[in-house]
Amino acid sequence: MYRKEDFHISEDAPFGVQDGLILEHYGVNELHFDSVKSYRNRFMSVKPNHPWNGLETKEFLYKIGAWGKLRDTGKEGLTLAGLLMFSEERVITEVLPHYFLEYRDDSHASYDERWSDRLTSQDGTWSGNLHDFYFMIMPRLTAGLQIPFRLRGTVRQDETAIHTALREALVNAIVHADYRGERGIVVEREKTGFTFSNPGLPRVPIPQAFTGGVSDLRNPNLCRMFLLIGLGERAGSGLFNIRQTWQDREWEIPQFLQQEAPARTTFILRMIPVEEQEKESEFRTIDDSYNKKQESVNNAIYSGNKDWESLNKEFFSVNNPENSYNKNENDSENSYNNEINSWNNVQNSYNKEMRSINKEEDTVDVASVKEYDEEEENVPVDELESEEPENPETIDEELWGIAELARKRKRLSPKVMEDMIVQLCARKPLRLKELADMLERTPDGLRNNYLAKLLRENRLRLKYPDQVNHPRQAYITVK
Repeated sequence: MYRKEDFHISEDAPFGVQDGLILEHYGVNELHFDSVKSYRNRFMSVKPNHPWNGLETKEFLYKIGAWGKLRDTGKEGLTLAGLLMFSEERVITEVLPHYFLEYRDDSHASYDERWSDRLTSQDGTWSGNLHDFYFMIMPRLTAGLQIPFRLRGTVRQDETAIHTALREALVNAIVHADYRGERGIVVEREKTGFTFSNPGLPRVPIPQAFTGGVSDLRNPNLCRMFLLIGLGERAGSGLFNIRQTWQDREWEIPQFLQQEAPARTTFILRMIPVEEQEKESEFRTIDDSYNKKQESVNNAIYSGNKDWESLNKEFFSVNNPENSYNKNENDSENSYNNEINSWNNVQNSYNKEMRSINKEEDTVDVASVKEYDEEEENVPVDELESEEPENPETIDEELWGIAELARKRKRLSPKVMEDMIVQLCARKPLRLKELADMLERTPDGLRNNYLAKLLRENRLRLKYPDQVNHPRQAYITVK
């Protein structure tokens, strides 16, 4: 493996630009020459009179940013961008062990198929580099798109703004990816849209990125290579144009999801009219269905009645010999009044510090209740959700079981996620951090994409509606 301490930074590359690193022990022999040849043919087609067309391979690679020179030592080598763009998967992973590319299509998958088409950089049937990945999956992304009959002069125009938007989204994922990150680039085509996911978080705030005019590239050399063959936008207007294309067709606004650990960005383009968002179930794919064989709520793995997690399972059952309410009271070892199991035992007592009725965290001292409770910062008593005590372990087990599907699939339809959140908050009031942990989503993403909408629709309410920033604020399902 190429050692990190051996990396050199070109004088021409700003500090911190990862794809400008010069790999001085990696030369032209590490390149996939069919990829280089294909790129040069495309460059010549776009710029037929360009002086670079007559250059030798190494000089051409230097001009486009794929080859670098260390001026202080005179040593040369591929840049990281050149390796990613034109080498082979086996060589690339010597330098970047987590490098991975994947395309999957479930838009035509049958009931017993997960994907109707899948391509990965590791399958050994192609080079596995970024150049070939782009040109292999771009036709797959646009296949079947409706193309209205339009002429440019006397030549039919075979592309639409949708084609342009998908090209920009794919290039955007490639040039903004952090190739040191985990899980690689994953592009997915679904029945109702497209998903582009890459390691690393955006270096420009999302609202500013959609506005356009600002560009802060993680991999400027890769961006340059795509621009030279007519692909991508350097001025930072790509996302603005994508959003405009979707708005012109009155489709659901493009959505960014950000995950912090490991850092990952997902860009979702859904071809669903805005007014039909409430009819999500009609467009839901088999993969998202609650009743899908593999991931059904009633599936053996995720079912609320699953043997391991069942409320009636021997280990957790209310009627379990170990926990039963009807346990033999005369049995000195098992009785509720037994030293170990007694409700009044120091370990289990309602007055114990952790579970006490009088504990500030969990409930209210009924004897001291007036119109407003001073310890709850003047919050009405009925907002404290005083409830009958339940076994916290059983509730937590059930909640984590409900949220299992979200942790299993990082891409869920909004309708499925909303229903899941409502179901979770119906069991007990949940704070934002608790929901984020159970669903494995970022707090900001949950708040902005789901919770605000559920509050507007009156499907959820705040535990302390008059004190939005209450330190123990939680979400509760509206019955």
